[in-house]
Amino acid sequence: MADPAELWDARTPDPTSGVLDRDQLVRALRTLPPAQRRVIVLRYLLDLGEADTAAELGVSVGSVKSAASRGLARLRVVLGDDGAPENTAHRKGTAR
Repeated sequence: MADPAELWDARTPDPTSGVLDRDQLVRALRTLPPAQRRVIVLRYLLDLGEADTAAELGVSVGSVKSAASRGLARLRVVLGDDGAPENTAHRKGTAR
């Protein structure tokens, strides 16, 4: 009979990581202005196209593109390049 420790597959993802990732994303989304947040949620979480998002929000496609671009840029800053939250207390040479 095999030892249960030997049966553990190290490649099995941690079930809590999905919850933590979602919490991190929600916190990052809350840093966006409401208009940008709506666009990001509709475009990338609900997978609507630009035209559908524009129609849903009653704005132009250009407004959707602009809000998406700015919102994604802000999320990159908040989440950092590697997806980890930015911790300004440990970053040298940045004034925030």
